[in-house]
Amino acid sequence: MTGASRGVGAATALAFAQGGDRVVLHCRGAVERAEEVRASLPGDGHAVVTADLGDSAAIPSLVEESARLLGRIDVLVNNAALYVEEPVAGSRRIGHPLAETPYDEWVAAWRRTLAVNLEGAAHVTWCVARQMLDIEPADGVRRGAIVNVGSRGAYRGEPDVPAYGAAKAGLHAMGQSLAVSLAPHDITVTSIAPGFIATDLTAGMLDGPGGDAIRAQSPFGRTATAEEVAAAIHWLASSPAGWSSGAVLDFNGASYLH
Repeated sequence: MTGASRGVGAATALAFAQGGDRVVLHCRGAVERAEEVRASLPGDGHAVVTADLGDSAAIPSLVEESARLLGRIDVLVNNAALYVEEPVAGSRRIGHPLAETPYDEWVAAWRRTLAVNLEGAAHVTWCVARQMLDIEPADGVRRGAIVNVGSRGAYRGEPDVPAYGAAKAGLHAMGQSLAVSLAPHDITVTSIAPGFIATDLTAGMLDGPGGDAIRAQSPFGRTATAEEVAAAIHWLASSPAGWSSGAVLDFNGASYLH
């Protein structure tokens, strides 16, 4: 589980642990927070690993360590993502809207976002899928399941963070390509495209003056909870969901239809 120190990642780790699975939680640098999540999980054998997914050289050892801790990786959840970097000093701008962003910052934002959100997920997937192919699963366990956490932003657009929207669209497309590639090996690949999610990271936005407008995006008048998204991810990784391989599950409370 990449990006598991908080939010959807932490909730998903809990969903798998409650189902009796051992979980390896990845984080980039928030080790203390990830360890708190690990300590809260039911069951034994959970662990924390660290790596910057924007550094392709760090990924093989990350996966090797995770496989060593688990014995075999049966499920991969690609959840880690970069939304925006910290605002430039002296600037109130969030993200990299084209009309307001200098070219050098634009290039840096695209390179960093794609490196983490798309290329990092692709490289983790390569390493994990090859491990799934090389190591036989336990009796009664299918060879593997991969779930990518995308975004509705891949479809409706992200005007302030276009690199994020593009990376998530690429993640969905990658998942569909690999679903076809890996199906003969009994490995499923699905993606989920959530809308706005209530987490500790978004609490300030939801509690602020724009909160009502965000909730009004859905006709349900609310946002998703991390636990709801986690339950959907857990189902996508399950054997009964196997025939959904290649699908991208819209999970946005009817806030965006296409």
